[in-house]
Amino acid sequence: MSATRLVTLDDAPVLAELLSLNRDFLAPWEPIRGEEYFTVDGQHAVIRDALERHEQASTLPHVILGDSGRVIGRITLSGIVRGCFQSCCLGYWVSAADNGRGFATAAVREIVGVAFEDLGLHRVQAETLLHNVRSQRVLEGNGFVRFGLAPAYLNIGGRWQDHAMYQLVKTHPAG
Repeated sequence: MSATRLVTLDDAPVLAELLSLNRDFLAPWEPIRGEEYFTVDGQHAVIRDALERHEQASTLPHVILGDSGRVIGRITLSGIVRGCFQSCCLGYWVSAADNGRGFATAAVREIVGVAFEDLGLHRVQAETLLHNVRSQRVLEGNGFVRFGLAPAYLNIGGRWQDHAMYQLVKTHPAG
């Protein structure tokens, strides 16, 4: 069974509900969001934007699937750059009820396979807050290596916060 699939506009109601239910759980890891973000209309707009960027080949927006194929979170490859870079950024979240059950690990494993095999990318980068040990374990369990620290990297929870930088580089056969 697949751990992820491309997000669709039909996912807006379930994502709005998940985000509303998990608002406090996700708040320490997210930018401050307006009320509209947590509504079906807000999620329609987010998904529509992500699918437009997908059509431009700069984003791969997926949902994470849990038991029985139900949507339990999001995972996205964004900032896809071609040319000599062949790289992207990875971001994901899983609902509190399904956290710690291996779904994020499986989703990251699957989306990295898509990045390397289907998209032909060379490198996937991910960033975590320094105290987000669970996310760091997910990344490290999938072979990501910490390669640096980005001071005041993203505005999370209303303040600029340092992030640990991780990457996974595709190994290429010699020759």
